[in-house]
Amino acid sequence: MCIRDSHYLAPNIYCCGAGTAADCEHVTEKMSSELELLRLNTGRVSRVMTAASRLQWNLWQYRGNIGAALIIAGVDPKGKWLAQLSPEGTTSYLPYCAMGSGSLAAIAILEAKFRDGLTQDEAVDLVQEAIEAGIFHDLGSGSNVDVCIITAEKTDYRRNYRVYNKKEWVKPTPYSFPPRNTPILREHNIKLEVVPVGGERVGMEIEK
Repeated sequence: MCIRDSHYLAPNIYCCGAGTAADCEHVTEKMSSELELLRLNTGRVSRVMTAASRLQWNLWQYRGNIGAALIIAGVDPKGKWLAQLSPEGTTSYLPYCAMGSGSLAAIAILEAKFRDGLTQDEAVDLVQEAIEAGIFHDLGSGSNVDVCIITAEKTDYRRNYRVYNKKEWVKPTPYSFPPRNTPILREHNIKLEVVPVGGERVGMEIEK
């Protein structure tokens, strides 16, 4: 299975997740299905605020017990949006943001070099540098950079835009262990007694 930090919500909305990978996968897949059903029922383009509000309510219900820190980005008929959601459901709409264990290093780059009016190439370079800072200054921030460019016309998702820390050597053949290779240290014989409803007791012996 391939675990990604960026998740599809709608053709015009993507989400980045930090925290527990399974929680991020589950809440974003659930939201992607809800948005798809909403588009089929209304015939309208998905709104970023709809996704953010629904995810906010879902996270708030569990009071932070769902370990999903999310960043939602998208373009809809209302404009361009970037929303940050904490695992407790707190939501902020910001010009730039970073979340996760490498966010301190990443936000330092963003605060120092972000400015209004960046071109697309300048924005991609800035995001790449910010993610690289998180990768190289934090042990839990992965080893690759993914870039997602969302415009009103299309979405350009660039998987493995940059890859770092590749394995120098990979075993050419997998490990092979013969069957029944684990020794049995001891055995337990457990006697169970089954009592059916309205019937007689039936003894049963199970060897383990």
